[in-house]
Amino acid sequence: MSGGGHGALMDRVYRRQRYFYNLTRRYYLVGRDRLIRGLDLSSTDSAIEIGCGTARNLIAVARRYPGARLFGLDASQAMLETAARAVERAGLATRITLRLGYAEHLTPGLFGEQQPFDCAIFSYSLSMIPDWRSAMRAANAALSAEGRLHIVDFGDFAGLGRLGAAALRFWLRQFHVESRAEILRALEAHQRAEPPLDLWISPGRYAFLCSAGRDRFPHLG
Repeated sequence: MSGGGHGALMDRVYRRQRYFYNLTRRYYLVGRDRLIRGLDLSSTDSAIEIGCGTARNLIAVARRYPGARLFGLDASQAMLETAARAVERAGLATRITLRLGYAEHLTPGLFGEQQPFDCAIFSYSLSMIPDWRSAMRAANAALSAEGRLHIVDFGDFAGLGRLGAAALRFWLRQFHVESRAEILRALEAHQRAEPPLDLWISPGRYAFLCSAGRDRFPHLG
């Protein structure tokens, strides 16, 4: 991966923030632990987090699901350096594999894997990926036939009032984050499809969490 483009931007954004990222984000990245509790991974399953950041989620997943093989992809070399140190301190270096790369280029082969993943996770990363549709398609294609895609991210803020929503969007843009309201709208439109989507929306429509099988998400076409 070259040093330019989105990866270089993420390095600039997180060069200093990575040192206190976990401490501050715990208060407003809601739904992450709810997602982890719902993964239901077996000891033979593999899971990839796209936009793994500091590996906070991967470490939590590893502790909750002993034996599961875990992988993390991120566009920021700076964040991956912090993630690697955290994984090492947690004693999980043999179970969590990290790679530098863009979400839209994801394949199992990036990690030296020949088999598809059983689980793919976007945790507040689609709102930071410019070509998020391609990222979703790549994650879907990297899943096994029985694999599941899990997304938690910012909602459309419709329940926060016009001024509250505008203020929150302005603040998020300072970190190059754009809420993907169109994803939530599409998920709600497909919620009653068969089989139904597993969709949770937080109070104020601040965040949403959705889980579905391969090829079941809107926007994959």
